[in-house]
Amino acid sequence: MPRAACASDSERSTLTPSTNGEIRMNHPATDARIGSIGWTERTGGVLTVRERISLARPLLRSHGRIIVGRLAMATRTHSGRRNSVEPDALVPPDSLLARDAEAAAQDLLTPALLNHSRRAYAWGAAIAALDRVEFDHELLYVAALFHDTGLPSPVPDVDFTVRSAALAREFTDRHDVPEVQRELVTNAIAMHHTPGVGVESGAEAFLLSAGAAVDVFGLRSNEVPDAVRKTVVQDYPRVGFKREFAGLFRAEAKQVPHGRAWYLHRFALSDVTIRLAPFHE
Repeated sequence: MPRAACASDSERSTLTPSTNGEIRMNHPATDARIGSIGWTERTGGVLTVRERISLARPLLRSHGRIIVGRLAMATRTHSGRRNSVEPDALVPPDSLLARDAEAAAQDLLTPALLNHSRRAYAWGAAIAALDRVEFDHELLYVAALFHDTGLPSPVPDVDFTVRSAALAREFTDRHDVPEVQRELVTNAIAMHHTPGVGVESGAEAFLLSAGAAVDVFGLRSNEVPDAVRKTVVQDYPRVGFKREFAGLFRAEAKQVPHGRAWYLHRFALSDVTIRLAPFHE
């Protein structure tokens, strides 16, 4: 069930270690940081020169991790050979909210994007188990299912996550999800394709970003247990995902010059990185 409100939406998230050593988020980070729902709705997701420069370091760090991870997998020295995650940790929540979100996503997404969204949840849940991060399973699942529903943006110069977040907000409003929990979902959606999203941005934002990055670019895929990687792709086939997503990302980059997709497409060689992700399609 969604967590109770801990503070106002404008407050910055804080971290508290729980008694079992896991990381707990006290409240969401919906402030003005790059990629947050507040920033995205205020700016349309268009980056200033200063913001582009500030994202260079986390982008380069992510690229380095991808390269190191791929080399480790090629030499079979990757940590995924030793790591383990309980299969139950990957199972989506079985609640009315989750089932209705699944039905809504089926109407809004192509088969390739729908399975990508399902895998993003599974990868995020696996990362949560490996990193010992507590999260709200329902909220992450809803965020995962809606995160690409606006791709590519229907409005020039407005990031696609504005539309995705609006659709998620309408859905959660209809299901009487409390405002703080609703904004956790929209913030996760808005943040997910910002380079360098950390747990300080909210557990759900961190895990959605991490899960999507595993699926699109292969970032941290070397850490995911080999059996988990195989099972998730078997359960949710990729059905030509690389080709479809690369085309959608190019369309988004063209639709929103100086947006985050444009930034990743131009400086992260997204087509090449997508193609080299450690999945067949």
